[in-house]
Amino acid sequence: MRYEIRVAGGLDPSWSAWFDGMEITTEPGGVTVIAGDVDQAALHGLLVRVRDLALPLLSVQRLGPGRGDRGI
Repeated sequence: MRYEIRVAGGLDPSWSAWFDGMEITTEPGGVTVIAGDVDQAALHGLLVRVRDLALPLLSVQRLGPGRGDRGI
């Protein structure tokens, strides 16, 4: 599944490797979007990393099947 995690504060795209290759973009207003294809276990691990960086979590949204999902 494809997920989008939004956090308050700017996070440089170079953090992508630490977030298992997730796409990292910063929107106007200082909101960072971490997005990509992950399963539930990996999603929980990413949320732990957000917590460890003390980034205020704004939202987690499932966007739909990931690029590799067959939608079964």
